[in-house]
This record gives sequence, structure tokens and C-alpha cells, in this order.
Amino acid sequence: MFAALRKRLAAWARPRHPEALPVVLDRQRIYILPTGFGLFLGLLLGAMLLGGLNYNNNPALLLGFGLASTALLSLHATHLTLSGIGLREARGLPVHAGETLRLELRFDAVRSRPRSGLVLELGDARAVFSLPDGNPVATELLLPTKVRGWLRPGRIKLATTQPLGLARAWSYFWPEPRLLVYPALEAHAPPLPHHDGLGEHQRVRAQGDEPHHLRDYRSGDPPRQVAWKASARVGKLLVREYEARTDRDLHLDWNALPGLAREQRISRLARWVVEADRHNARWRLSLPDQSFGPAQGHAHRHACLRALALLPDA
Repeated sequence: MFAALRKRLAAWARPRHPEALPVVLDRQRIYILPTGFGLFLGLLLGAMLLGGLNYNNNPALLLGFGLASTALLSLHATHLTLSGIGLREARGLPVHAGETLRLELRFDAVRSRPRSGLVLELGDARAVFSLPDGNPVATELLLPTKVRGWLRPGRIKLATTQPLGLARAWSYFWPEPRLLVYPALEAHAPPLPHHDGLGEHQRVRAQGDEPHHLRDYRSGDPPRQVAWKASARVGKLLVREYEARTDRDLHLDWNALPGLAREQRISRLARWVVEADRHNARWRLSLPDQSFGPAQGHAHRHACLRALALLPDA
């Protein structure tokens, strides 16, 4: 009953829609209620004051009113702990479906007073952090992922019971940015397809025109391949290794997998994209309405996985 009531009340709390960052908490967005300990202390103070009045006991009345004043001031301090906190940035690197996404949140405060015991909650994810001096602080929420595509984090709850635990103040952030989840990788995918007689590496090491990387000198390497400036910096001989490009690039074709279900095709192509990038191959990805490459590198890998992640459902 109380859980359903809390959900209904949370639905009416501010904000009610996603909001652009940065966002700063003000008094209209902060909610506060006594904790169980705070209610118990309130009943205890009420009994003390009632007894002091009944027996005309001035020391008891003085103690009761003093404790009540302290409790009321702690409510104000709890509210001020959240007031002025700003969420500046919310971001997370893409992961594959089934993996844990690290949502990084960067907070700061308008007024530089110590703020400790801040608790972030988003579903089952929880993180505790502090803002000791108001300077920007980054914290992470670990979010499980289940399906590919855009992940919208939803409303993030920020709460505290500082300084005395008599009241709980909370507020919500609803960051607008979406997080990308790549398709899940097929667990037992077949090797990369051969194309025009080439294997999975799809490249030939030769004296081409494009430098690939620097490696340690090996006996028999021609002197003209030695990178003298780089060798002088590190104190050992380094050799330029070149890569000769061929026109026979790896082709990852959606239409070449007719016997697989749609999601299984996406998972297999995602696995092949990751494997091709791991082997530093050049590949072309052909999807029903778009094509990528041939190219290689991190940007090409991200473009291919993003396109696979955003393919419409069957």
C-alpha cells in the first residue's frame, strides 16, 4: 500500500519531463519528510514537554524546548544540504546488451559549503558521494542493459538524511541525454567470412605507401625503414611498418545470412565487426538500407555498431 502511494506521489514530483543539462536544485524541487527516528524523537519530545507542563518542571521544559529547537534547525540543515546542487553532465560509453553500463554523473554546488552523505538512486543502482567544497565531483551508477538501442535512464533520485538523520530530503534529476547500447555479441559465431580468397585478417604486410605503426627493430630490416627521430626519443631502434592496401576488403553483408532470424543476424554482424576491428582489418558493412566503408578504425567500428543497434525491430 505504502509502496504504491510512494509511486503515485513520485509521479507528480518535479521534474515531470526530461530536462536539458545543466540543472540546479532549488527549494521548489526539494521534498522533505521526517524519518522513523525523527518521528520517534518527536513523540519523545512531546511526552517530555507534556510531562514538564503537567508537573510544572522548568528544567524538563527547558530541555524539551532546547531539543525541539535543535531538531527543527536540523530539518533546515537537511534541506540546505541539497539546495544549490547542480547536475552538470551525464554520460556513458556504449556497451553491448547484457553488459553493465557506467553512467557518469558530474555534480557541483552553487554555494561552497560541505555536503556529505548524498545518495543517488536509479532503480536498483545506488551510489554514495560527497561535495566537500562545492567543486565538481564525478560519481557513477552501474546500470544493467538488456536490449540494444537507446537507453533512457529516467529520473535519478538524490537524497540525504544529514546532519542528524531526523529527516530525509530528496529531489529528482531527469537528464535528457540518451545512452547507446550496442547489440549483444553472438556467443559462438563462426569465423569471419572469406572474401576473394582472403582470410580473416584481410590485409598484407608489404612495402606499401601507408605507415601502419612503429615496432622494434629486427635483424634484417632495411635501414631506410628505421624511424631515427622516434628511436632517439625512446633510446632504441624502431622500424616503420607499412601496410599495403588491397581492393579485396572484408564484406559483412546482411543479405548473406538469409537463414538467421533478425536479432541473430544483428548479433552475428556485431560480433564480426568487433572481430574485424580487433584484427585491424578493413571491412564494409552492408545493411538493408545503408552501407558503411570499406574502412577501419574506432570511428568506423562505432558507426557500424551504432547502425546495428538502431535497426528497427522486426
